Amino acid sequence: VWDPRANRERFALSAVEVLRIVDEAFEAFFLLPITTHSALLPDLATGINSCLQHYISMAKFGCGTQSTYVPTMPPLTRCSRRSKLPSVFKKKEKVPKKSQAGTVNGNENDSFGTPQMCCRINTLNYIQNELNVLAKRDITHLSSSGTNQDIADRMEKVFEFSAAACVEGIQQLCEATANKVIFQDLSHFFWDGLYIGEVSSTRIDPFLQELDHYLEVISITVHDKVRTQVITEVMKVSFDGFLMVLLAGGPPRAFTLQDYEIIDEDFNFLTDLFWSNGDGLPAELIEQFSTKVKDILPLFNTDTDSLIEKFKQVTLESCASSSAKSKLPLPPTTGQWSPTEPNTVLRVLCYRNDETAAKFLKKTYHLPKRL
Repeated sequence: VWDPRANRERFALSAVEVLRIVDEAFEAFFLLPITTHSALLPDLATGINSCLQHYISMAKFGCGTQSTYVPTMPPLTRCSRRSKLPSVFKKKEKVPKKSQAGTVNGNENDSFGTPQMCCRINTLNYIQNELNVLAKRDITHLSSSGTNQDIADRMEKVFEFSAAACVEGIQQLCEATANKVIFQDLSHFFWDGLYIGEVSSTRIDPFLQELDHYLEVISITVHDKVRTQVITEVMKVSFDGFLMVLLAGGPPRAFTLQDYEIIDEDFNFLTDLFWSNGDGLPAELIEQFSTKVKDILPLFNTDTDSLIEKFKQVTLESCASSSAKSKLPLPPTTGQWSPTEPNTVLRVLCYRNDETAAKFLKKTYHLPKRL
């Protein structure tokens, strides 16, 4: 039961029981009237680590991975001035700005709400810390009782695998939490809402308001030792998601040169949310993960003719053989967005609401206007 209200440190009570059993198992083992403790210790350690890792896997069970939440990129199309917003999207109901605020905390039966995900993270953090304490306590006890030093030395490494599994599990849960928040919980405001139709009327503000609620819940719930790690993952996913909206958001999205200032301002608002006037993440951390977006955004402020020439240049440079240069190849989608990566530049052209771009894409690749 991943109930963050179970105790002050907001981890699962079952973790306390698990560690108590482990502690009692080692204590009972060393009280056995035998002379082969050293020889049998590796077998005991293997069995206990196996049980601990089973518990750790249960803490991650069902939480998903990045692929669970990130939407599939739609096929590339060219933009049309006359059909910037397909009719199927024009009838889409607007989502009230506060629709998510009341459910951000989930309910007591939800094992995968944001507080429950934070509780899972806290639980693995608690186990990792307590394993270190447990090992040191046992080593001290063994040394003071005159036990073979070899056994005491081996105890230092007994929990290495489980501790490493906790570190890996915490990272996996941080990533799952971030992707769930951005692409599932806030999908209406982000993937299904940001820049759908007119850019000026579908800006990032509603998404930021909702994301702020989630960041507050995370900050209150997750242990301070892993808080920065969780929020950093949310930031990374929101930045990557912002690029996905711009480069793989489907036919409902189209951008003009004039939209660049709005997009750039919105991204600054997003980074400011994580900066939070100095109370949020360190500035250097934000700068580190925002660099890719900042490098790509100027493409949206590049005139179409220059963009086409840039695309031709980087595409031909990426060709391995001269024979391929007779016809401009369609660059594959790698997801490794960069201002010098052919597919990235192509996608900016695909979402450029401009006749010149549309004609180039039709002539060169026969891209359709609609999916």
